[in-house]
Amino acid sequence: MTDNPLPNLMQLTPLNPAFREDPHALLSDLRARCPVHHDTTTGSFVVSRFADVRSNLSDRTLWRDPLNAEEGALLSRQLAAGYDPSLPRSRQTSILLLDDPDHARVRNPLAQALYARVAKFKPQVEAIIEGALDRIAKLGAFDLISEYAIPIPIEVIAAILGVDRTRLDDFRDWSEGVILSLNPFRSPEQTAHMERASESLRAYFIELLNARRASPQDDLVSDMAKLQEGANLADEELLINLSALLVAGNLTTSDLIGNAVRQFLLNPDQLAKLRADPSLINAAVEEALRFEPPVDITGRVASRDMEVNGVALKQSQAMVFMLRGANRDPEVFERPDEFDITRKPGPHMAFGGGAHICIGAPLARLEAQVALLKLFQRFPNLRFANPDEPAHWRMLPFFRGLEKLELSV
Repeated sequence: MTDNPLPNLMQLTPLNPAFREDPHALLSDLRARCPVHHDTTTGSFVVSRFADVRSNLSDRTLWRDPLNAEEGALLSRQLAAGYDPSLPRSRQTSILLLDDPDHARVRNPLAQALYARVAKFKPQVEAIIEGALDRIAKLGAFDLISEYAIPIPIEVIAAILGVDRTRLDDFRDWSEGVILSLNPFRSPEQTAHMERASESLRAYFIELLNARRASPQDDLVSDMAKLQEGANLADEELLINLSALLVAGNLTTSDLIGNAVRQFLLNPDQLAKLRADPSLINAAVEEALRFEPPVDITGRVASRDMEVNGVALKQSQAMVFMLRGANRDPEVFERPDEFDITRKPGPHMAFGGGAHICIGAPLARLEAQVALLKLFQRFPNLRFANPDEPAHWRMLPFFRGLEKLELSV
């Protein structure tokens, strides 16, 4: 035991230099000392032990909508800012924050259409990634993030949706602008970019949805327009969730690719294993998700008086689950702080769990599997351009990804 005070939740973000450099020094100490504690700065109970995280995220009776949280749950209530009681909740927020019955009503047809697309989309993903690799091959030295990790998810989701390739530059600008909504410390210029991008993206999706109703194509927007005929889905609900798919999917998949490449270059023995046996790629992506996941936290709200690891919570109190901390829990993972792509398969919490498990997980896995394997196959001498340079982590609370990663081929 130590007399050091427990860190508050904002100290468990990249805004804290110590956390930014090594989040697990803080998370491991927190998990060992107090795996469930009340954080007064955010009004949330912070949960960091794997068993508690997994069991509660799997509990479908808990609430997700921050509107159900008590007034003192400041972080949760902030997510509900701007709520208009005159409008249905499902027309104000995406499935990320909805509870049943709206959550299942909206998510199920969207998941059905998305998963069917992903199941047959590998050839298109491979073609997009080959194009990115061709561009990199002409450079010699390049920033993996801006030249590879960011463009790939944007081009993939654009192709799945059915975005006209002549609008791809616009779509990338809108996607990157909308992602700025996740940054509470954005500049006035970034806020203006975000607002312009949100308006333009919404207008484009309305145009695309109307066009696909009139003339269906082989894409996800056409699928959703057709599913509307049998599902109780409003246009506004589709528009909100299409935008959420970009925000939640593009950033985190970019971070997954960037974080994984960095880990392989830091662990050449693991890269040698992958090169010797490419069939390890699925396990390698799962280990990358466990070891350096893109997302730090997710939340729930107590739907009843309950206990978590012996700590009493009252109905409407908020919980924040430390996904990153759970993924290095030594009670579950042997040698948790080692990156090992031949690790005995086991569960991780990188995609959350339960009814709200990440809807984009199959697509993120596919993109990462293809992007990593093809990158390392194309460039056998891939290396850090500046091996002594420290990592450039993005200053975005509750996400972990690189701003840049300079490499040489």
